[in-house]
Amino acid sequence: MTARTRRVVSRMLDVLAAVVVVLACLAPGLIASDSLLALVRIPLEGVLALVLLLLLPWRRARRIVAVLLAIALVVSALLAALDRVFASTVGRPFDPVGGWKELGDGYGVVSDSTGPVGAAALVALLGVAAFAAVALLAAALLRVTRLLAPRRSPALIGATGVTAGWLVVALVGAQLVPGEPVAAADTVSTGIAKTREAVETVGAQAALARQTGSDPYAQVPASDLLTGLRGKDVIVAFVESYGQVAVQGTGFSPGVDAVLRDGTAQLTAQGYSQRSAFLTSSTFGGISWLAHSTLQTGLWIDSQQKYDQVTSSDRFTLSAAFRKAGWRTVSDVPSDTKPWPVGRSFYHYDELLNATDVGYQGPKFSYARIPDQYTLAHFQQRELAKPHSPVMAEIDLVSSHTPWTPLPQVVPWDAIGDGSIYDPQPAQGLPPSVVWRDPKHVQQLYGESVQYSLRSLFSFLGAVDDPNLVLVVLGDHQPASVVSGAGANHDVPISIVAKDPAVIDRISSWKWEPGMLPSPSAPVWRMDAFRDRFLSAFGPG
Repeated sequence: MTARTRRVVSRMLDVLAAVVVVLACLAPGLIASDSLLALVRIPLEGVLALVLLLLLPWRRARRIVAVLLAIALVVSALLAALDRVFASTVGRPFDPVGGWKELGDGYGVVSDSTGPVGAAALVALLGVAAFAAVALLAAALLRVTRLLAPRRSPALIGATGVTAGWLVVALVGAQLVPGEPVAAADTVSTGIAKTREAVETVGAQAALARQTGSDPYAQVPASDLLTGLRGKDVIVAFVESYGQVAVQGTGFSPGVDAVLRDGTAQLTAQGYSQRSAFLTSSTFGGISWLAHSTLQTGLWIDSQQKYDQVTSSDRFTLSAAFRKAGWRTVSDVPSDTKPWPVGRSFYHYDELLNATDVGYQGPKFSYARIPDQYTLAHFQQRELAKPHSPVMAEIDLVSSHTPWTPLPQVVPWDAIGDGSIYDPQPAQGLPPSVVWRDPKHVQQLYGESVQYSLRSLFSFLGAVDDPNLVLVVLGDHQPASVVSGAGANHDVPISIVAKDPAVIDRISSWKWEPGMLPSPSAPVWRMDAFRDRFLSAFGPG
């Protein structure tokens, strides 16, 4: 290589290093914004980083500081990426305090969709990419510093001028380009925003602690709890991702609506009455346990931190109310494979069922593992088919959980057995890696999954001969934005089903609509309002 070639290569590396530094500083804004204007902003962090490195006289110190600055810039970009992913899936930014558990659960969904090897490879690839980004950025910062070192004084004067210009542009930029900052300090802004969120989280903890401790229903005697449901078997059935988009205003809602209308006609013919409305869920796109705890506690639980805080308290839950009043209480969560201590310590269930102890011998259906129809059939045989004392159960119907493929099909009720009948069915579904290339296909399969869950429920009610059965059927949250669309609300359908007219009479003041399909004008409550209204409606009086 000639001297001239080496000079050309050196200059190209200098330019590349400068570009890497600028892009790293602009990365959080680029990730958060879809606008190309994010590329033509003045990155303050890059200027200040180079000034700091120029002022350090020791080579070792410069290397250490360059690595620390590179880590800060890469972490800022990763946080921006997490914010974007969380906004598109669960409708809110990443929580720097309590969001780490949600990342673990997200990994579980990815593992179920791509397989454990694919998920592990993806995480390893991300780790290697992050390490490489830090190394590349630290090297770029040091190279640009070496380039400026012989011109240290002019460089510092120029940096001062750029900083002053940045302040001017920051002040007037909003007037020049409304809604798009011309002066960028994305890493600083991200750090400030996440610090503010952490401080707000601490404040929310104190407010929630006060709410948790103020609960008049915790002091109600057992003899005065749920008197209007004495002798009834009560099931609270959460239908995964069953949101308002499933029943209104989408290309797939007519199919779900048809199932609900047919189900209403079937139930009416069997002597059931139904009333329906909407609840506004505390979560969106996932993290279902936030909705479950909100319904059960009467508290607005919209983050993992709040969930952990409340479930560590002695807040009075619906399941605890039923248990105190004499019901046998059961939790049936077929997507779980591990122990759930909170089920006993907080919800006070007498029995906890999961995928490992319901006798299922059929194939695994992605995240959902066990088909909803099997879950209901097993519960019916275990808890309702024989003489029993009144039972209250929360049953999670999870066949409509993302990735919505492969889907089981409804089978004859008397052929369900141990689930082996489902053996040929998974081959009928496309793998998630194929389905998720086309949002319209994803939406179609989502609608079909909700139809399956609801058909399973109606099949269950047709097979159960229990005149004292009462169901509360509701969604936990809207599906992710790929199905719900950007800016969708958090509303989910809810229905109460019973054969005893006295049960429906108890909620007549709610003005809920007849049938299983709520109309666009149906009442809408916040989900945290349900517990108190339910306990009041079915209390003495």
